[in-house]
Amino acid sequence: MSEAERESRRARLEALRAQGIEPYPARMGPRQSIAEVRLELEPHDAEALDAQARRIAIAGRVTSMRSFGRLRFFDLVENGARIQASARMGEAPDAVFQLLDQLDVGDFVRVEGRAWRTRTGELTVAAEALQLLAKSLRPLPEKWHGLADVEARFRQRYLDLLVNQEVRRVALVRSRTISALRAFLDARGFLEVETPVLQPLYGGAAARPFTTRHNLYAQDLYLRISDELYLKRLIVGGIDRVYEIGRNFRNEGVSRKHNPEFTMMECYQAFADYGDMMDLAQDMLREAAERVLGTLSVMFQGKEIDLSGTWPRHTMRDAILEATKVDILDSAASTPEQLAEAVKRHKLEIEPQSTWGKTVDELFSKFVEPSLVQPTFITDYPIELSPLAKRKADDPRLVERFELFVAGMELGNAFSELNDPDDQRARFERARREAKAGDEEAHPMDEDFLRALEHGMPPTGGLGIGVDRVAMVLADAPSLRETILFPHLRPEHS
Repeated sequence: MSEAERESRRARLEALRAQGIEPYPARMGPRQSIAEVRLELEPHDAEALDAQARRIAIAGRVTSMRSFGRLRFFDLVENGARIQASARMGEAPDAVFQLLDQLDVGDFVRVEGRAWRTRTGELTVAAEALQLLAKSLRPLPEKWHGLADVEARFRQRYLDLLVNQEVRRVALVRSRTISALRAFLDARGFLEVETPVLQPLYGGAAARPFTTRHNLYAQDLYLRISDELYLKRLIVGGIDRVYEIGRNFRNEGVSRKHNPEFTMMECYQAFADYGDMMDLAQDMLREAAERVLGTLSVMFQGKEIDLSGTWPRHTMRDAILEATKVDILDSAASTPEQLAEAVKRHKLEIEPQSTWGKTVDELFSKFVEPSLVQPTFITDYPIELSPLAKRKADDPRLVERFELFVAGMELGNAFSELNDPDDQRARFERARREAKAGDEEAHPMDEDFLRALEHGMPPTGGLGIGVDRVAMVLADAPSLRETILFPHLRPEHS
């Protein structure tokens, strides 16, 4: 904004005050929403509106102003709905024209008058009374070119919402997605709870935490990376179906599919396993799509995703074998070194990894995950990648875990939850050794959680769904940050 423009707007602000007009009044008269007015009056033609001569009142932001001789037009927008207002010399009071001369695009006003239609059929409200509600001291961006820069769009999201209807649509899809997930779980007897965001010990995932300090207690605390361990404490406490939708925080990089602050839905069901959670995840996302979009056929970045039918289920071993010809469970690939040799024999290139399980994960992430466009469950993960999941009875190298992939992204993660406290302690001990060896994402020892398990936890299925990614797919958004109203950004430099 130019300095001249700012000074001009401030001059009008002071002139209004000099005339005794408060630019930011505390009260306004009664009104109808613009959406209500349009819904009620759209069926009526010009003759019907003239016959009714009905006086209505609306309020909104001025988004454009036009003059045609003795006739003025200005558009008002309120909560995404638009309507045209007018003032004709000789009909509108002089006070209306005096205020119109001092208005700027971006100001908020209340308009009261009768509804009529122009020659082109445009529904219009004749301004017989006009009240300023809030003066705008900065101009709005030019609609098509003012916020082309992505960084500026995210940093000034309020302006992005004003000029970009697509941003508003994505925000609505996200909100309705969260409502759909909540309604699905509520209808099945799950209890929504809240667990600590500030935790004395982080856990429930492999991630680096953000740290903070509690001054009164002289205590280091962590922003949670997962809700899991607290929700499972509630299962121990006898709440057999429990869930939480909330923010998690992981001190990691930013990409099209990652943001350090994100929203998760985690639910836990007693007397269930990962097979039950597969059925639950499938039904949940189908119902969400139906509620939000009214269809099970979703277009995402030019590809049609079919959410109907029974979604395929493949083991991680089979998926990697089909994509790379490497059999991760072959006896000749049972150590990190042997598996690395098998990868080389098949002329595959991956980033070197320190363990067998991480090598498996790298193979899957590079050669399988991008191809999983249609909904697909991948099951039976290496135990070292899953310190909180129950072992498979027929192969102790693997655990009862699945991840759900759609559009080449992981949308969900679930386990048959480990409820053997001795096995859990051994896994935590192993993770502690890995942390001492330099693994910054190793799971910490949690004695309080182990104590809870020792009181007994029933067989339990747990499921986590990445809400931002689900919204990304349902809204056909190219990036996770498009679905987050205020994504994390680098510091703004002058």
